[in-house]
Amino acid sequence: MSTTTQSHAKVGSHKRTMYLIAALLLSLSAMVSVFWYVGIQANYDKEYIGYTSEQQVLSQQIAKYALEASSGVDSAFDQLTRYRDRFGQILSYQESGNVVTGLPPSGDAVGEDLVVMQDAWGQFRESVDFVLSGKESVAVVSEASQIINELMPKLQAYDEEIVDILLTRKASRETINLATRQLMLSQRIANNINHALSGQGVETAIERFSEDVEEYGSVLDGMVRGNDMIKQVKNEDVQAKLFETAMLFTIVADYVEELLDMSEDLLEIQASARSISSQSDELFAGSLRLQNAYSLAADLRPVQPEMAYIFGVVGLLVLFLLGMQVYRDQENRRKQAEKANTDNQEAILRLLDEMGNLADGDLTTYATVTEDFTGAIADSVNYTIDALRDMVVTINETSGQVSSAARQTQETAHHLTEASDHQAEEITSVTTAINEMAVSIDEVSRNAEDTEQMAARSVEFARKGGDTARRNIEGMDRIRENIQETSKRIKRLGESSQEIGDIVELINDIAEQTNILALNAAIQAAMAGEAGRGFAVVADEVQRLAERSSNATKQIEALVKTIQTDTNEAVISMEQSTAGVVNGARLAEESGDALNQIMNVSDDLSSLIENIAASARQQSKAAANTSETMHVIQEITTQTSAGTNETAASIGNLAKLADEMGNSVAGFKLPE
Repeated sequence: MSTTTQSHAKVGSHKRTMYLIAALLLSLSAMVSVFWYVGIQANYDKEYIGYTSEQQVLSQQIAKYALEASSGVDSAFDQLTRYRDRFGQILSYQESGNVVTGLPPSGDAVGEDLVVMQDAWGQFRESVDFVLSGKESVAVVSEASQIINELMPKLQAYDEEIVDILLTRKASRETINLATRQLMLSQRIANNINHALSGQGVETAIERFSEDVEEYGSVLDGMVRGNDMIKQVKNEDVQAKLFETAMLFTIVADYVEELLDMSEDLLEIQASARSISSQSDELFAGSLRLQNAYSLAADLRPVQPEMAYIFGVVGLLVLFLLGMQVYRDQENRRKQAEKANTDNQEAILRLLDEMGNLADGDLTTYATVTEDFTGAIADSVNYTIDALRDMVVTINETSGQVSSAARQTQETAHHLTEASDHQAEEITSVTTAINEMAVSIDEVSRNAEDTEQMAARSVEFARKGGDTARRNIEGMDRIRENIQETSKRIKRLGESSQEIGDIVELINDIAEQTNILALNAAIQAAMAGEAGRGFAVVADEVQRLAERSSNATKQIEALVKTIQTDTNEAVISMEQSTAGVVNGARLAEESGDALNQIMNVSDDLSSLIENIAASARQQSKAAANTSETMHVIQEITTQTSAGTNETAASIGNLAKLADEMGNSVAGFKLPE
């Protein structure tokens, strides 16, 4: 029952605290919001009032520069334009707000005064615009006036010189008075121009200015040429000076005419400038009323700074109530904590008494579970006791198993150590064999390189032999062609000898017939007796000649037969030689083919030997790498053997630790 009452009391206290916190936050938020709103509006009011103050200054500056502009001050037009635009810009800010600064449009509280201000500004601006539109006219008048003012001193100087000459020459008093009046008129013309530009008695100044110029011109013309009213001045010096004065006055008269043409515009512009001056006071008063309206609107605004102070006081009051509530809650919690601490101490002492046996290692006892906060602790302690029982049993079993496994592992580690040592010895032997093999492979590589060079030389020799065989074949072809050509010639010789034999037979027949004729002639001479003795001698000579011719033909026939026989034998020999040459050429060609085959085989052999040399070099490198790898393996095997020894030692330590772990839990008492 008391627990339920305490719970309801806590809930009620918590609600009151939350309500007070909410009220405090609301009051503070309202105070901050009011201050923020008032600050924003104060900035707006400051900007509005600043604009109205600037308008008051601008109204006076516009009036000032309007008068200066109408008086011919050129820089005043730029200032007047700038101030006019600024005044219009401020009025637009007051009417529509300023986007740059976030200023809103003016409220209804100043609406009437703002409308009055806009109307006044509309009339005021028309006058200002009219003055600005007359800038060219004012500039023309100002320029003409400036030129006239620059020329007038010179014109006055001429007039003074004319007066001095007349006095020196003792001219008539009337003439001297005219010259003196001319000097006075020139001075008055300059003064009237300045009065017209300054805006002081403009109409009167222009009227007098016009009359004075007309009178000056008339008098000057009379003094130069003479007329009904004025006599011509006869003095040559005066006439020369009058001529110079007339020339200068002609220029002045032109500018005077231009100035008089613009005088009406100037009068209107100056009238507008004077109206601006009078209207500026009205515009100043309107801006002042608008400024007062902004101030009054700020005072009549429903949200005032005093409201923020009220919300601040409310917040302080709520804060005081909240502090009182927190204090009462703290007191209640303190009393409840003291009671809870007393009950908890009693429960803790009971639990400590029951856990005394557990501290001695007795795992057969249990702690009593109650409804106090130590009940959960007791339940946890009982759960811990069960877990400790299981853990002690598991540790006992595990320590035995670990000790047995550690012994077996230690024996295995010893065997591994022996195997590693044996492996290291075998690896050393393999490394030695690989090194020897690498040396052999290097030697094979060097021999292969030498063989490759010899094969290259064999290829070169075979190539040279093939070239020589080709040259022999070409020589034998030429010999065969020569032998065939010689054989043909010998055959033609045999044919010629045959023809010689035929001719010799013909000569032989002729010799026989001659011999017969000589015999017949001798017979006839013998028959003729002494008369035919001379003919007989001739016949004898012819017979002897025929006999010698017959003997010669026989010798020639024998010689021709011999030549034919030798020619036939030579032809047969040539044919045999040709056949031998052909056989030699064929053998030489076969030798060349054989040499080409030898060269091709030598090339293949060279490529094969080169490949063998490259393979031998690769094998040599591989053998070297393998040797290095075997050294690394040997080092790893050595490290493995050392690690195995260390592992065996560690396993021995593990067996000892397992025994120690079993001994460490031997003191716990377990249920049967």
